[in-house]
Parts: sequence; structure tokens; C-alpha cells
Amino acid sequence: MTTNLIGIHALCWVGGWSPEEARRAIASSKEAGYDLIQLAALDPENFDADMTAKLLQEHDILGDVSLGLSEETDISSEDPDCVARGRELLDTAVRLTRDIGGAYLGGVLFSKLGKYAAPVTERGRANSVESIAWVADRAAEAGVTLGLEFCNRYETNVLNTTEQTLAFIEDVDRPNVMAHLDVYHMNIEEVSFAGAVHAAAAAGRFGYVHLGESHRGALGTGSVPFPEFFAALHDVDYQGVLTFESFSSEVVHPTLSSNLAIWRNTWTDSMQLAKDARAFIRENYGC
Repeated sequence: MTTNLIGIHALCWVGGWSPEEARRAIASSKEAGYDLIQLAALDPENFDADMTAKLLQEHDILGDVSLGLSEETDISSEDPDCVARGRELLDTAVRLTRDIGGAYLGGVLFSKLGKYAAPVTERGRANSVESIAWVADRAAEAGVTLGLEFCNRYETNVLNTTEQTLAFIEDVDRPNVMAHLDVYHMNIEEVSFAGAVHAAAAAGRFGYVHLGESHRGALGTGSVPFPEFFAALHDVDYQGVLTFESFSSEVVHPTLSSNLAIWRNTWTDSMQLAKDARAFIRENYGC
């Protein structure tokens, strides 16, 4: 039996983060058997860290933070003002992570979350590398690890594969920057799930896992090769967090739902979805 922490994304429960929504999401995550909840903090400046920290403590559950940048805060832009805004937002997100008692900030931290019309430029990639290095130094002071969640070609033009991400991390050259493997995106872009896992582990940069189905719905009902992926995690003795992530138009976030093209109901019952996913992970991964 493995001992990884198992998390769930807040958007399985709620689309916003009012006190009522926060309490519901945190309490429901605990009830469904999760160790951690991942908060969607696309607007970290207006996120109530104190309230969130108290609720996490009250329900004895951990929290971490994820986000994606916008066009206005894209650090892979060639516009220095845009890059500066992105750095400021990421620094705010680092402090939010620290203030809720978290130790991990992940997601599309390296570019905007959305479709691009052209490949990333050499200057744009350099801006992103330099910015992530700067944020990583700030994060180290706060005791926070950064996870770069490489995404499919329709959601970023900077990092689409494990190989690209490891090369990017090598250029950043900071010990608290890790690769964040998301099986939904891997199912589109990778040639081998096992190969990706082994490459990230061999580089010493395997930091986080998102578990999601090919259609964003219930685990085990799509085309993601979970047996291969879970076997590879065991092969490399992965000790990090595995967070279940699923999206449906039943729960709508003002911007993220549009960015991720969540146009239909892949589920309607959050608690049933969460409990089924927790059972799937336990039965197929052993945790």
C-alpha cells in the first residue's frame, strides 16, 4: 500500500470561493476521503487566505494552489509590462500559498492558459525562464515549491511535453521547480506514459500529478491508460501528491471554465464523482 497524499480540485465542488463555497468545498473534500484540496486561485489578490487557512485547519485537510496566467499577465510575452504584471501575480500567488499553510503552487505558471496563434518566440521563452527563476527564488523564501504543469497544444505554446518541461527546468536552474504531470494532457501529447514518468523521475524533477480522464469526467470511463501510468509511478517510487481533477458545466468558474472549453455536463453529482474517483485511485493505485 502506497502512502501518497490524495487531493481533489476545488472546481469539482464550487465555481467561486465565497466563505460558503469555501466551507462546502473543504468539508466535502474531507467527507469524500481526500487529504488535500487544490484551490483555483486565478485571482490571488482577491483570495481570502485567512478564512481559507482557518477552514483547512478546522477540517484537518491540506491545501495547495494552482492557476494559469492570462493574456495580460503572460510572462512568455515579449511585452515587458505584461511580463512584469505576470511576475507580480505569481509573487502574490506564492504568498497566498504560504498564507493558507500550503507548500505547492502549480499550474500554467509559464505562459497564458489558452490557445496561441503562433509558436513561442525565443525572447518569449527566455522571458518565461527568467521570470520563473525570479519567482522560484521568492517561493523558496516562502517554503513553496513551483510545479510547471505542461499542457496540450490548445492551452499553451511553451510546454506541451515532459521533455520540453525538463529542458525548461534545467534552464531555470532552481531546486524548487518541478515538473507537474497531468494525464489528461499527456494523453494528447506524450508517446509513452511510462517514458514520461521515468524521464521526470530520472531528472529528479517529478513533483506533482493530476489525475483526470480524457473527457474530463469520471476516472476510468475514458481513454487514459491508467494501468500503465500507475505502474510507472510504482516503478519510480513516486512519493508526491496525486490530485483528481474533473470539470463539468455543472460547476462554472467565471474564466477557467471558458479557458478549458468546458461546454457540457460530464457529471452532475459532485459527491458521487469525488467518492467514485477516490475509490478508483484506491483500487487501481493502492492508496
